[in-house]
Amino acid sequence: MLELRDVTRRFGKKTAVDSVTLDVPQGQMVGIIGRSGAGKSTLLRMINRLEQTSAGEIRFGDRQISSLRGTALREWQRDCAMIFQQFNLVQRLDVMTNVMLGRLNHRSTTMSVLGLFTREERIEAVAALERLGIEQTALQMAGTLSGGQQQRVAIARALMQKPKMVLADEPIASLDPLNAKIVMDALRDINEREGITVITNLHTLDTARTYCERIVGMAAGRVVFDGPPSELTADAVRAIYGTDRDGGSIDERMTSTSLDNVPANASLATRSPLAVAGH
Repeated sequence: MLELRDVTRRFGKKTAVDSVTLDVPQGQMVGIIGRSGAGKSTLLRMINRLEQTSAGEIRFGDRQISSLRGTALREWQRDCAMIFQQFNLVQRLDVMTNVMLGRLNHRSTTMSVLGLFTREERIEAVAALERLGIEQTALQMAGTLSGGQQQRVAIARALMQKPKMVLADEPIASLDPLNAKIVMDALRDINEREGITVITNLHTLDTARTYCERIVGMAAGRVVFDGPPSELTADAVRAIYGTDRDGGSIDERMTSTSLDNVPANASLATRSPLAVAGH
């Protein structure tokens, strides 16, 4: 169980995350939605401890995450894999090496420095790539891959960590609809097959509704909705996005002005460039 109690993050006078309290049982797939600047990415980064909390407490099981230091913190960041919008691969290294970097926190310092990986680790890396349908790229430089392929490499690297939780920060924001679907299918498969908790920030409501059993809506750093997709009513959408639209395919990158100019009877494909990502 992941527990957040009154978690807050301030940057100077700006409060990015404001007294967030959540309980996430093991094995849930949770989508966090909201406009740009709502605090979604900062919240994930605090869970992974890439950002410090200004106040409040984060716990996972018997560990107090918000106070970890040194080896204990590295162990947590191994157990809590992070997938980024911009992939965070080492572009000049081949795909296999990038995937095996997920094992670094499981290995001795000497082996890590020397870049020595065992035969078993190499077999695991190939299996992870096969699972994501990109084993043919194993010897290519990561920088030569398409965005969708790079994100799948990043997911394979996360699998190599053998995590207890996966955090995905806008994992499909820069992908075309087909690759967005492939990536979301992969995250759902990890959640369902391994029972790993997946928490992902998403910029389209359709994607969150299709893939996530629970949706958390944020506005101005606060949680303003928390429940299953079936309860995401027009009032809830209004609280999250500040619009009277039904929210079916709202994309956070659209401004409120552009939303007001979209015909109410427009098709999903017309209203959202990534609406098909969840189908």
